[in-house]
Amino acid sequence: MKKYNCLLLLMPISFAALAQQTNYNLLIGTYTNTPAKSEGIYTYSFNTSTADAKLKFTTKDVNNPSYIAISPDNKFAYVVNETGTTSTVSAFKYNAVTGALLFINKVESEGADPCYITADKDNVIVANYSGGSLVVFKRKADGALDNAALVIKHTGKSIDPKGRQETAHVHMVKFTPDRKFLICTDLGEDRIYIYNYKPKNTRQILTLKNVLRTNPGSGPRHLAFTPNGKFAYLAHEFNGSITGYYYTNGDLKKIQEIGTTPKSFEGRIDGADIHVSADGKFLYETNRGDANTISVFSILSTGILRFVETVSTLGKGPRNFSIDPSGRFVLVAHQYNNNVVIFNRNKLTGKLTDSGKRIEVAAPVNLVFTK
Repeated sequence: MKKYNCLLLLMPISFAALAQQTNYNLLIGTYTNTPAKSEGIYTYSFNTSTADAKLKFTTKDVNNPSYIAISPDNKFAYVVNETGTTSTVSAFKYNAVTGALLFINKVESEGADPCYITADKDNVIVANYSGGSLVVFKRKADGALDNAALVIKHTGKSIDPKGRQETAHVHMVKFTPDRKFLICTDLGEDRIYIYNYKPKNTRQILTLKNVLRTNPGSGPRHLAFTPNGKFAYLAHEFNGSITGYYYTNGDLKKIQEIGTTPKSFEGRIDGADIHVSADGKFLYETNRGDANTISVFSILSTGILRFVETVSTLGKGPRNFSIDPSGRFVLVAHQYNNNVVIFNRNKLTGKLTDSGKRIEVAAPVNLVFTK
């Protein structure tokens, strides 16, 4: 009888633990210099069963926090402040319970318009778009950022006739799944840089391993890996195409190139973001410009993509999107509609349908889920 009573006492705790797992924090980075007048970074509680979102905390007085990275221990947040030649990178203490970000310090980004940031336990690495550089900052024990430990400046260009490739434009910095290398895409040069990564090294944190050329005038933007680390997919901004690669030990071998718009499409595409589902079965890519779509592809065992569907994102300027931790929803941030559209995601087919739910927030451009 005592054993039975003990089980009864434990059951509410177990159910509470399960219920808690459905609630995650959703951090939304924004542009604060727009007519929409964003106040900074918004932290929402997101329910992965119902797709309901509730505002928990607003981190104010943060200039253009357009990209956010959370430290592996979930205790710190690192944010780019995209303000042209005066751009900075900020460090915050992150309280996952309240959703609050407490400012620690900020440093010069060492390049104009940082647009991407990533962090591990040793370093914070930033891509400076207009500055055409990638920069490594050492992390201190208290989460603060030290001054730049390494600045790598790209100097090339490519053929885009609209002037977007007259100089280098570093757009993304991403660790490979094995954490031995750093991938850097340069939209201005139509190149992918692969760097050897030695996180604890003080002088040679990054050393060049290889440089790959992409199709001239394509504008390589963001890259996503499959969970098993075997394949990588690169989204190109100018034409919306996706290049598939086989990945092994710091090398990328091209296996496919596929479009995301009809051949008859004549408007501006502006490919934006790309992600792979946690089960590794589906890939999603967004286009902005005149398209404003999200495309779905199934991923075959060979890494080859097979087209599933393209649907409207139901807004303008889908700069960033995220698949929620449950895999049941896809959230798309619309920079110009001041909202996040929430799609239902079919785990079996990968297809998307409008849930009817929205998060109304000013100029959202980055979505980050945390525990």
